[in-house]
Amino acid sequence: MATTSAYSFDIPGDAARAADLRRVKALATLVLAATLALFVAAKLLLNVHPVFGFIAAFAEAATIGGLADWYAVVALFKRPLGLPIPHTAIIQSNQARIADKLGEFIEVHFLEAGPVEAKLREVDFGSFIADWLRDRKKSDDLVRFVLRLLPEAFSATEASGLMTFITRRMMTQLSSIDLAPLAAGTLRGFVEEGRHQALFDDFLRIVHDTMTQADTMAMIREKIRAELPTLLRLYRADKFILTKVVSSATSFLEEVQNDPKHPFRGEFDRMVLSFVDRIGTDKAYVDRIDALKRDLLARPELSELARTIWSNSRSFIERSASGESQVLQHHLGRMCVAAGEALAGDAELRGEINQGLVVVLRSFIADQKSGVSTFISDQVKSWDMAQLISLIEINIGRDLQYIRFNGSLIGGLAGLTLYSAEFLLRLL
Repeated sequence: MATTSAYSFDIPGDAARAADLRRVKALATLVLAATLALFVAAKLLLNVHPVFGFIAAFAEAATIGGLADWYAVVALFKRPLGLPIPHTAIIQSNQARIADKLGEFIEVHFLEAGPVEAKLREVDFGSFIADWLRDRKKSDDLVRFVLRLLPEAFSATEASGLMTFITRRMMTQLSSIDLAPLAAGTLRGFVEEGRHQALFDDFLRIVHDTMTQADTMAMIREKIRAELPTLLRLYRADKFILTKVVSSATSFLEEVQNDPKHPFRGEFDRMVLSFVDRIGTDKAYVDRIDALKRDLLARPELSELARTIWSNSRSFIERSASGESQVLQHHLGRMCVAAGEALAGDAELRGEINQGLVVVLRSFIADQKSGVSTFISDQVKSWDMAQLISLIEINIGRDLQYIRFNGSLIGGLAGLTLYSAEFLLRLL
């Protein structure tokens, strides 16, 4: 049996209960002494009057009943008079068995899946989380706590080599990505949503504006003039041709821009979709995109950029954790409050959170309940039994002392009844 323990049984009110127990014990002992004295006195006065026979019978039985119940109460906790009597000091002798049974009882009756799940379903975890997050002070406290941990997390990540591992894994994953189908799918979705038409309109507008600029028109005129026969150049046919070409081209461009269903737009759609299909299926395009990806990932600038981002992020987190910068703290605090408000207004999400937590906690408790049973058993086995018994006596010993009163009273009445019956039989 363990004699030392870090466990403390100091509970407010124990001093008053201990004083009350001592008072009741003294009173019970006084009653026992009184019945014994009454028995002796009655025996001495038997010749004076027959009534003292009844008194002696009552006192004798009351004394025996009181002694028997004193023995029973003391044997529960200690060895009466310090004697090694069998089946005494019951609690001390059975500490290990009591510990095991207590752990088993809690595991079987308190941690069973049914009662645990029923109790968990009574808790509205979603509302609790929502109310907690909506409290700005609590959200700010949570953010400050997280920010204080982040610098340590950064340092631990660097010291453990985790960052190198993560970087290598990321590079491996990026290298394994087949960009051609991804690019083709992205562009196809871009086209199907009609977003490429905006780019087409921008292209038409640029071509239109470029053709009507003086420098562009002069350049085109020179090209036309160089190709014309000398006779036509004398009649300045180049100017006429330029005017017709520019006028026709700009008119066509404006017509396409103003008509969303112009046939030229359809041709543009088919051209783009054909290009998209080639990106995803043409080996030349696939190889070219893959080579571009490898070249990009091999660039030293990419690694330098990653280190710079990491360093800047760590510096920003450290400034936020030290209070030098309040930007991140205020932003995260507002995000927590906003999340709380959104959660408070979304009953379906709260229900999903409650259900998810019930499943997780139920599974966790089911996995750990044997460990809880063992923990409780080990703790009880490690307790200082003298201290534990003192605690039990302080809290329930007063009621146990009343067993001694009852034993004296019931024993006395039983003795009186038997003596009365005997007296009547003698008269007959």
